[in-house]
Amino acid sequence: MSKYDVLCVGSATVDTFLTIEQSFSSLKLGDKVLVKSVDKRSGGGATNSASALAKLGLKVKTATKIGDDDDGNFILKELKADGIENISRSRSKQQTDLATIISSTKERDRIILVHKGASTDLSAKDIQSSKINCSWIYLATLTGKSQQTAYEIADIAKKKNIQLLFNPSLYLAQKGVKNLSPILQNTAVLVLNKEEAQALLKTSSSNFEYLLKELQKCGPQMVIVTDGRKGLYALYKNAMYSLTKTPDVKIVHTAGAGDAFTSGFLASLIKNYSFADALRLGQVNASSVIQHVGAKVGQLTETEAKVMMKKYKIKITEKEI
Repeated sequence: MSKYDVLCVGSATVDTFLTIEQSFSSLKLGDKVLVKSVDKRSGGGATNSASALAKLGLKVKTATKIGDDDDGNFILKELKADGIENISRSRSKQQTDLATIISSTKERDRIILVHKGASTDLSAKDIQSSKINCSWIYLATLTGKSQQTAYEIADIAKKKNIQLLFNPSLYLAQKGVKNLSPILQNTAVLVLNKEEAQALLKTSSSNFEYLLKELQKCGPQMVIVTDGRKGLYALYKNAMYSLTKTPDVKIVHTAGAGDAFTSGFLASLIKNYSFADALRLGQVNASSVIQHVGAKVGQLTETEAKVMMKKYKIKITEKEI
């Protein structure tokens, strides 16, 4: 098998976006609520990242478990349209993962209802080792029985000298450093938001320098902690990078923003951008996605990202620590 750039491992979901005009605080039990709009898209850490990386010009495959149902077919159809192969050998007897995202036009907030099914069923037997012939593995969240597979993926990355990017969600970060150590010790790039970083370290500290240093002690060479509209902080070697002013864009929906940032950053590293420019490209990719409904809508090509980087002139400060 010819070598490709990135294998994206994680979940694949069908996301239904519901928009209501009432505020959440005005709702009470038993209410019948009219929905203003409905959008159906595919999502999940594996497919979001794969789509973003492919759009940025990389050769990508996924390793994700879907159900033998219409939703699974919907996901495979979208992957095929993007030229992405899913290397998982079989489909699960469980239902494909589902998420319903309810947003209010009155508030900048949302409620997300998630059903984890097929993605919890990914085993090492589903993935042929011979098909893991890549330079990087993007490891998103795997839960349930699939968490053991995440450990095995990290071990394969080590044995095959493949660089590993780890992007765990909050409910995985809450398991703590000890539980995730087999992955963290083999991680080249760790990306978390502030809440996830605090949960992983079991701390309430909001000192980003402290968070970054403690996370780097767990094994990763590069650590990035994002903080929503407030920006991000990163640690690489002995330098701390800070981005405290994000592009001023209208937020329509934040689903997929984290995957867009992380994919943009990784694509830039692979394409030999500087560390600071990789952070910038990741940021403009996320800023584009949050202007649309759907985790993949608004993902940028490399040319589009460069235009946005030039337009917004994102300032990043660097200091030795």
